[in-house]
Amino acid sequence: MNRGVWGDVVGQPEAVAVFSAAAEAAASIVAGGTPAPGAMTHAWLFTGPPGSGRSVAARAFAAALQCIADDDRPGCGECPGCHTALAGTHADVRVVSPEGLSISVGEMRALVQVSARRPTSGRWQVVIITDADRLTEGAANALLKAVEEPPERTVFLLCAPSDHPEDVSVTIRSRCRIVSLATPRVAAIASALEYEGVAPEVASWAASVCGGHVGRARRLATDEQARTRREAVLRIPLALRRPADIFTCADQLVSAAEGDALTANEGRDLAEREAMEMAMGAGGTGKGTAAATRGAKGALKDLEKRQKSRATRTQRDSLDQALVDLAAFYRDVLVTASGAPAVLNHPDRAEDARSAASSWTPESTLRRLEAVLNCRTALELNVKPRIAVEAMLTTLQRG
Repeated sequence: MNRGVWGDVVGQPEAVAVFSAAAEAAASIVAGGTPAPGAMTHAWLFTGPPGSGRSVAARAFAAALQCIADDDRPGCGECPGCHTALAGTHADVRVVSPEGLSISVGEMRALVQVSARRPTSGRWQVVIITDADRLTEGAANALLKAVEEPPERTVFLLCAPSDHPEDVSVTIRSRCRIVSLATPRVAAIASALEYEGVAPEVASWAASVCGGHVGRARRLATDEQARTRREAVLRIPLALRRPADIFTCADQLVSAAEGDALTANEGRDLAEREAMEMAMGAGGTGKGTAAATRGAKGALKDLEKRQKSRATRTQRDSLDQALVDLAAFYRDVLVTASGAPAVLNHPDRAEDARSAASSWTPESTLRRLEAVLNCRTALELNVKPRIAVEAMLTTLQRG
């Protein structure tokens, strides 16, 4: 059954209704019509908690804008416009996703120049910025100029987490139509996983422990290593019996994050280096080739710098996910100790939560939870991961 471009936008019926109406208005504009005022605008800001599907919704909306089906409901999911936009190969859909810790002003200026052109093969020039909260001040200023004076057929789709709205400048926010995505319900996530072929019992479990993060649920349901890493993290609270355990657990956390970064980027790093060396004349013969190879050293150094920055981001994202799981466990302990009827974040670790609740005072549990949150803040401030993690684990061990 074809669900159109909206099939992967899980648990967001209100947002999908807004995007569908806007895509219809956009199609009317292309056809020379006059849609209702405000139905379609040139700049959008997708906000929502991690895992709510901001970038997925942005790609689906971009596909609907490029849909060339003949009916009145853009977003068929079957035409070349939809297929290429969703696959990331459409000539008029550009996706900016920071490989490092931020989006530079140079990258944004180049993008703004391209966005000023008329569409080449599609109906709109669409620019998706998946982490608009990572724009540097200079990059934000460059984007602001384009958003203030937008080209006629260009649409900017910005994505940013809702827990830190101030990370996107107020001047940019004021020029965007804001669409807030909610945390998808467990049933909606489980249903989406089952549609993808995951066994019902696995889909139900993954949906119940993912914290409303659709991508995380998918990884837990299909990747044994992801399940193993989660189990290792959730064993830490009850494993911190002696001071020596602090360093053992710190090694496990940091090494796992470093391993994730290596696994995620190793193949891509090698392919990028080989492509650049080939483009610069590696493997050829003659004086011209030798000169080109020498000239490539600077380009290779820049590539290595970008790859190192990307690895740092991947490592910190992996470590942050572990901290989110830990914080959720201590929250479960507080819920269990209070007897509140709230649903646990880790229902499969309910016995561990009961054991901890019977051994720790609520005050010590709260101190542990605060230590995890403080560690997340320290990592955001570029404190070295091992120092931040060891400081956190010291508090977790002592309570």
